[in-house]
Amino acid sequence: MQLVHIFSIKSLLCVAAVALTACAQLPPSSQGKLSPQALEMVNRSHLPDQTSELQRQQWLDRITWGATDHDAAQLQQQGLKKWLAAQLTPSTSPMPAEVQQRIDVLTISQKPMVQIQREIAEQRQAIRSTQDADEAARLRQDLQRQLNQLGAEAQKRHIWRALYSQHQLQEQMTWFWMNHFNISTRKGDVRMWVGDYEEQAIRPLALGNFRDLLAASMRHPAMLLYLDNASNAAGRINENYARELLELHTMGVGSGYTQADVQAMAHVLTGLGFSTRDADAPPPKLRPERQAEYFRQGFFEFNPARHDYAPQVLLGKPLEKSGMAQVNEALVRIVAEPATAHFIARKLAVFFLGDNPAPAAVERTAQTFARSQGDIAATLASLLTDPEAQRFGQRFKDPMHYVLGTTRLAYDQRIASDVGPIQGWLNQLGQPLYGHETPDGYPQAQSDWSSSGQLMNRFTVAQQIGTRGAVLFRSSATEPLEKPPYPDFKQRLSVQARLPALSPATLAALAHAKNPADWNTYFLSAPEMMFR
Repeated sequence: MQLVHIFSIKSLLCVAAVALTACAQLPPSSQGKLSPQALEMVNRSHLPDQTSELQRQQWLDRITWGATDHDAAQLQQQGLKKWLAAQLTPSTSPMPAEVQQRIDVLTISQKPMVQIQREIAEQRQAIRSTQDADEAARLRQDLQRQLNQLGAEAQKRHIWRALYSQHQLQEQMTWFWMNHFNISTRKGDVRMWVGDYEEQAIRPLALGNFRDLLAASMRHPAMLLYLDNASNAAGRINENYARELLELHTMGVGSGYTQADVQAMAHVLTGLGFSTRDADAPPPKLRPERQAEYFRQGFFEFNPARHDYAPQVLLGKPLEKSGMAQVNEALVRIVAEPATAHFIARKLAVFFLGDNPAPAAVERTAQTFARSQGDIAATLASLLTDPEAQRFGQRFKDPMHYVLGTTRLAYDQRIASDVGPIQGWLNQLGQPLYGHETPDGYPQAQSDWSSSGQLMNRFTVAQQIGTRGAVLFRSSATEPLEKPPYPDFKQRLSVQARLPALSPATLAALAHAKNPADWNTYFLSAPEMMFR
C-alpha cells in the first residue's frame, strides 16, 4: 500500500513537472584581481545590497552550483554587490583542507602529466613487444583500466571542487567552458589528457580573457587529438578543428563565415600539434630558414615542416603574417568579430538565465565583450547585473545542476568521502562528465532535459539522495550506512526559505509524506526544484 502511495505521489509530481515544463595559465597580473571593468559594473549596478531570504536562494542558485545555508549566510553578511564581486574574481586559493587531501591522493595530482604520458607509452610498448597473446590481452586490459581511472579521477576532482569551493562562479564557468570547448573521453587517448586539459587550459582562464582561453584550448593535446589537428599538415589538410573553431567556439552557425574561411583556417592551423619527446630533446630537422620558427611550450609544438606557408584570406581580408604569428593573427581577427561577441553573450545568457534571454540583455553583454576585448569577468558582470536579467526561475536545470545542487542543499559543507554515487547519478541522468561525444557539448535547452523519461529518472535520483544520501560518507560499499541514512531537509534554512514559494500542488504532495525520507523525495521531485 505504501509503495502504491509513493508512486501515486510520483505520478502527481511528474505530471506537474511536465505541465510546468510545457508552459595555459592566467597571466600573473590577473590572478586574484577583478578587472576594473567588472568591478565598475557591479558597483554602478542597481542590484539591491540587502536581499530577502528568497532572493538569496535565487542568487545562489544562479551563481553557485546550488544554495546552501553556509553560502546564504555569507551572502547576507557581505551584501549582494560585494559577494558578487568576490565571485567574479579569479582565485587560486586552496580548497578546504579535507577536500584538498582527497584531491591530493589522486594519481592525476601526484604524477605530473609528463610521467603519466610516459607510463602509458611504456605500457603500449610492452603490448607491442610481447609475443604471448594472453599476456598481450592482459596488458591491454590493464592499459584500459589505467586510462579509465585517469578519466574517472578527473571527474571526481571536478565534482569535489564544484561541491565545496568557495569560488562557486569560477567552478560554474570551468564547467561552462569545458562544455563550450568540448572534448570527449570516449575518443582515443582523451581520457589520459582530460584532467590536464581542465587543469592547465580551462580552469586558470575561466574568468580571464576569452582570446587567451581560446588559444590555451587550441594548444592542448586533448583538443588537438579530439578534433584531429594533430594530423593537420601541409598536403594533408584536415578541416575538423578549423570548422568547429568557427562554428562552435567563436562565431557560430550562420554568422557570415564561409566554407572558404573554414578552408583558410585549416591551412593556418597546419603544423599545430604536440610532442611527447623529452623537453630537452633537439627540435626536428628543418630547413635553415625555418629553424627559428620552430616553437615548443610544454607538450604543444608548432612544426614549420608541417605548416602551409601559402597566403591565406580570412573573413574577407588577407592575413599579413606567417607561421605561428599567422595563427595568432587569425585568432585576434576571429575574436574581434561582432558575431563572436554576440555568440558568446547569448550562450552565457542561455546558461544563466534561460532558453529565451531578453535580446536587450544579450546585446548589452555582447557590447561589453567587444569593448573589453573578451574580458570574461566583465562580460559576466554586464549580464548578471543587467535589469533584464533580474528574473529568476527560468533556467531548467540540466543533470549537473540538479544533482550537484541537490547534494549541496542536502549536506552543505559536510565533505563527501566518496563522490562515486554522484558520478553514477549523472550517468543515470545522461550527463556524465566529459562524456558528450560530439564537439557541440551538452545542450542547455529545457526541451533537452525535460522529457517524461528524464523526470522519472530524476525522481529515482531524488529518492536515492532523499532516502540514502549517506552513501556519500562511507569509505567502502560494504560499510553500513549511518543512521538515519538520509539528510533532514526540513531543518535546512535554505529549504524553509523556499516553502512559501511552492505551489499548492507541491505543498499538498509534501503533506502526504509519511516520514522524513518520503518528504525529502517529494520535495526534491517538485517542479520548482527543476528550475534555478
